[in-house]
Amino acid sequence: MLPNDLLRRILYIDLSRRRFWVEDRLDLFEEGLGGAGVAVRLLEEECPPGADPLGPENPIIFAVGPLVGLFPMASKTVAMFKSPHTGNLGESHAGGRSAIAIRMAGYGAIVLRGASPTPVYVVVEGENVYFRDASALWGLRSSATVGRVIRERERGAGVRTILRIGRAGEQGVTYACVVTETYRHFGRLGLGAVFGSKKLKALVVSGRRALPVAERKAYRETYDAVFRAATESPLMQKYHELGTAMNVLPLESIGALPTRNLRSGRFEGAEAISGENLARNYLGRRVACAHCPVACIHLAALRIPYPNDPYFYKTVMMGYDHEPIYAVGSMLGIADVAGMLQLLDEVEAVGLDVMSAGVTLAWATEALERGLISLKETDGLALAWGDWRTYIQAVGRIVDPPNDFYRALGRGVEHAASVWGGADFALAFGGNEMPGYHTGPACHLTYLTGARHSHLDSAGYSLDQRAAAKGETLTPEGVAEALLEEERWRQVLASLVVCFFARGVYTPEIVQRTLMAAGMPRSADDLARLGAGTLARKHAFKVREGFDPARLRIPRRILETPSPLGALDEAFLRRAIAHFFEGVGEG
Repeated sequence: MLPNDLLRRILYIDLSRRRFWVEDRLDLFEEGLGGAGVAVRLLEEECPPGADPLGPENPIIFAVGPLVGLFPMASKTVAMFKSPHTGNLGESHAGGRSAIAIRMAGYGAIVLRGASPTPVYVVVEGENVYFRDASALWGLRSSATVGRVIRERERGAGVRTILRIGRAGEQGVTYACVVTETYRHFGRLGLGAVFGSKKLKALVVSGRRALPVAERKAYRETYDAVFRAATESPLMQKYHELGTAMNVLPLESIGALPTRNLRSGRFEGAEAISGENLARNYLGRRVACAHCPVACIHLAALRIPYPNDPYFYKTVMMGYDHEPIYAVGSMLGIADVAGMLQLLDEVEAVGLDVMSAGVTLAWATEALERGLISLKETDGLALAWGDWRTYIQAVGRIVDPPNDFYRALGRGVEHAASVWGGADFALAFGGNEMPGYHTGPACHLTYLTGARHSHLDSAGYSLDQRAAAKGETLTPEGVAEALLEEERWRQVLASLVVCFFARGVYTPEIVQRTLMAAGMPRSADDLARLGAGTLARKHAFKVREGFDPARLRIPRRILETPSPLGALDEAFLRRAIAHFFEGVGEG
């Protein structure tokens, strides 16, 4: 048996009928390889045109890749669905133990169909699938509590993954996330709301398969080369020491850290919320995704006093990265680290995507300042920059809305601005809220053109920073072509599925060597076709569901606040957008 004989197996779970079955889909894995390449093909098959994102016809697809369980940092699971947040492609990646658990259970993908009539959580133990009553879990505010209950009930400690939602997913907040292993998330584009619409509180997966290798010597040599590259890389060492929070101070120093709804790229409290300060004064521990030697996950330990008792504290552990720090730190003008962490803990507990939550609250704060809304709409909350206590209360109202304003906030900043005004400072791109970089035109073009409207699609911030360092002049066509090339290659990495932090390790040559060892050899031309074809399929799905590049809204705020490369020009951005999508259409 080759190591990928099990990858071809797809587990189908019908929540409506409480039944399951397995199909051999070698055809999908030969064509799409795994991960994103297989998931988008399954999405085409499973999701009918015009499907209601919160209806039973919207599938949830989890897919892993051929390197999972065999090589370091091949540690991600791709989730694909129709997004309730944007109305088109929903794609989110998460680490933790999810990928290796699915692989060890004997599957290359899991497809969830239909909707349960009553709350349920599903347990996959190898060849067996169990449907458990989740009525007692439904309504629990915290996803962490749900995880704790399931850990006590189910087998598989140490090898299982528990994917679950909090209150936000139950309530259909369109940017609700799915939490796995407490500190990792399928964060963006609303997978948590899709779980909630299916009355699916959690998915538990475990298995104990073995993965033999075709040629032990070649496998060991390749494994050692990848391991050394990962552990000896200065960048990977930095990820271990500080995590992505190392970006806060460098971005602030060049005026690229979005602050107070991007009124500025500089934040006077950057030192306080920096990765360096968090590591010195708050770091509780580091943890790693399964089969990853880097351990880039940083957990802050915060002692919070109990009310009316000065001698007793509870210690809360919470994960932090650059994006959460930006979203509930600089974006909201919060420099109080303890307050920022408590706000982050609240967002995590109810199961919201932290980037969308922070950007939405920033818009609401400015809308209140400008008089577009009043204290009537905010239910008496005087939202103000830096006031983390009031923001915590607002998070609760987004999840359990007392009025139409909070219901609108629960659909994101694009929708809220369409109802209440303030589109000029509503920082959403293709319907998805802005990530934490304002480095120049390329980063915003990544948000506008990327398949997921995420900074992880084509990493335009890197292109901006290289141009600034070398004194290069960017052109619309040059930026578009560079972003297109990068995103096509990332489709390959997302099909393997390799953590994007390891993109410098998994070069085309290394990828070919690892695939040979995994029993799925591919030529350089094969990989190029896979990357271009997968991106084209994602774009075609988006267009099928109403996406139109020509109608992309460019928030005026990004043109008003200078970037390190100067003021951005809308005509430049429009030319680059058109050129990018011409290339995508060519496949």
